Amino acid sequence: MAPTPRIRLATPQDAVRALCVYAPYVRGTAVSFEYDVPTAEEFSKRIRAILERGYPFLVAEEGSAVVGYASLRPFVGREAYRHNAETTIYLHMGARGRGVGRALYRALEGEARARDILALEACIGVPREPDDPYLTDASVRFHSAMGYREVGRFEACGRKFDRWYDMVWMEKRLAEPF
Repeated sequence: MAPTPRIRLATPQDAVRALCVYAPYVRGTAVSFEYDVPTAEEFSKRIRAILERGYPFLVAEEGSAVVGYASLRPFVGREAYRHNAETTIYLHMGARGRGVGRALYRALEGEARARDILALEACIGVPREPDDPYLTDASVRFHSAMGYREVGRFEACGRKFDRWYDMVWMEKRLAEPF
């Protein structure tokens, strides 16, 4: 049985270890639509920006290794949407399927509730062709298992590795607005 990861609020100093989780997704998959791996300085700025806006950036650690991270950020960016937040989650390739993602998302949901966030929004790339070597439906399946439902789809909106990808939006309601 895999050890239970320790989940804590990240600091900008976690950038290098979190970037080690993220970089393989940029280089070899269409999970991230970024083409270039950000520098450690840029990634540190991203963490700092999320934290300074009052949103959580969580890391999951096993020993001294960061095995995943998840964060919230403003949805759309206007005040009227303050009760919704967009989620992000990335796991070390070797940590997938061991419950790390579930633990991170459960912690993230607690952080969202503490901030009076009523709905979580996940923007997920999906393959247009079966057996795509760069992207599977694993993220959609994970989010579905966590209680998210598809609420929208943009067709052929992302291009990476000379292939077109769709984007789906999935949502999880944490509470009703009344």
